[in-house]
Amino acid sequence: MGNSLGTRFIVTSFGESHGRCVGVVVDGCPAGLPIGLDEIQSEVDRRKPQSNAGGTGRREEDRVEVLSGILNGTSTGAPICMLAWNNDADSSAYGEVIQTPRPGHADYTAFLKYGKYNDFRGGGRFSGRITAGFVMAGAIARKLLSLQGIEIIAHTLQIGEIKAGPHPADITRKNIDRNAVRCADPAATKKMIKLIKAVQEEADSIGGVVEVLALNVPGGLGEPIFDTLEGELSKAFFAIPAARGVEFGTGFGAAAMRGSQHNDLFSMTNKKLVTLTNHAGGVSGGLSNGMPIVVRVAFKPTASIGKSQKSVNLETGKRIDLSVKGRHDSCIVPRAVPVVEAMMAVVLCDFALRAGITGRIIS
Repeated sequence: MGNSLGTRFIVTSFGESHGRCVGVVVDGCPAGLPIGLDEIQSEVDRRKPQSNAGGTGRREEDRVEVLSGILNGTSTGAPICMLAWNNDADSSAYGEVIQTPRPGHADYTAFLKYGKYNDFRGGGRFSGRITAGFVMAGAIARKLLSLQGIEIIAHTLQIGEIKAGPHPADITRKNIDRNAVRCADPAATKKMIKLIKAVQEEADSIGGVVEVLALNVPGGLGEPIFDTLEGELSKAFFAIPAARGVEFGTGFGAAAMRGSQHNDLFSMTNKKLVTLTNHAGGVSGGLSNGMPIVVRVAFKPTASIGKSQKSVNLETGKRIDLSVKGRHDSCIVPRAVPVVEAMMAVVLCDFALRAGITGRIIS
């Protein structure tokens, strides 16, 4: 089973897309952390779909309920269990999924592993719906990290072939959330929204890239050789449905560079060792190096589209035409922004606890 992530800050995901609820259990949060329900709710609300950004027609309230681990606005040290009920699920469009796997989905691989016993409705455990729990956990991790001055900001870097220009140094979550696609470039934002609407009208979908930055991260976080910082972050990001690629710093661009170009040269600023560039993306040798951690996560187009596609009936073996029904996002990238932030926070929080940087809060 692979439903848990972390060693000291352990996150266990539960629930299915069309089951009764989705949620998470966070074990390892120190006692005494002040965390209000409104702080968790505000993060989950950022994940909700927006119609002008290709969001699904499914409208879940996603009202977070805390079942344990927080009392009077403070963590108790016990496991924190949080959930949101599924109140707007419509499973009527998924009856044929049992026999006919949808292209681009996990229907067939789930059938190979679980037979006919997995919850196939709306994708079940393989649906992006489960990321609501990821964001709940991320809210706890973010609050814990904030005590050390660590800040995490993600934004939409690319949708389709449209790329945002260089973002300003003072980029904030507030200015990112001002537009539906969560892009820091106003000119690119207009083009992205126009593209998403065009794709939606064609009963198709489009993918893109989310960039996430972690600021003020102390050096030395990570556990080489097999629990490297970039390895655990990649594992967390790939747990997000539709994530297809992860790169740090210059990433794949480094393959076309020379060492003299890619090496980050050292300098001293305010008695602190820094690098003049950040091609490494804040990670060297599997450890944080004190520079901003910069990661880009590529997301494929939503697999559920209204266009007719070829599939095969698993019982008869006959090839058939299939049009996916139901309510789906034409572009999941804007909704993935808070999810990427959450997974960055969860992993950094786990490593901070393992390093003893963030520990007991009780005074």
